[in-house]
Amino acid sequence: MKTIVHKAASRGFANHGWLQSYHTFSFAGYHNPERMNFGMLRVLNDDIVKPKMGFGTHPHNNMEIISIPISGALSHKDSMNNQRSIEVGEVQVMSAGTGLTHSEFNDSSTDEVNFLQLWIFPEQQNVTPYYNQKKFEATERKNKFQSVISPKTQQIEGSLPVSQQAYIFMVDLDTDFEIEYKLKNGAYFFLIDGEISIADETLEKRDAIGIYETNKVTIKAKKESKLLVIDVPMN
Repeated sequence: MKTIVHKAASRGFANHGWLQSYHTFSFAGYHNPERMNFGMLRVLNDDIVKPKMGFGTHPHNNMEIISIPISGALSHKDSMNNQRSIEVGEVQVMSAGTGLTHSEFNDSSTDEVNFLQLWIFPEQQNVTPYYNQKKFEATERKNKFQSVISPKTQQIEGSLPVSQQAYIFMVDLDTDFEIEYKLKNGAYFFLIDGEISIADETLEKRDAIGIYETNKVTIKAKKESKLLVIDVPMN
């Protein structure tokens, strides 16, 4: 088993006034040659957007982009004529493929939005752009892994597809609950909230650990916890 630990406080940080962004991997003005990616996972940003602010229209291509709101709601518009609000409990996926433009905006006049944005390198270049979002019931991840993203070539029923052999799971753990995760590739465990022990490490809120070259790992919650598992090919 090989591991790499990323403590929350070690992340890059950018304060743009309207946006506070924590970067697990090198992004924009934050560059760390030792933190470029974890396998096919290229970006994991933890963004806080001020009320009535947001990201103007901008382009992407050849990247799988996943957004997961933690609090608040984000309004989405794109060049595929999608215009929807993304809310807590939902997951959004975009296969940028041959190219698309989009914007994200916090319509609230009082509340901040906190959301995670992930970029995963695609398995195939220049696919037809794709967009979808779905609400995932919290009861279906209580002390068990809920599949929210899976490969379009081996899609798990009920999950959203991406153009990569990547899987994303969410799990909400009760205090002292123990669960085993079987790795498909390498897995990056990002603790949204709580405290867990995993691979002889203790993770607290927003800490993460990448684990690879093993078949399984045991996770034990030291307190109520919310965990994101990003399982991606390592090369």
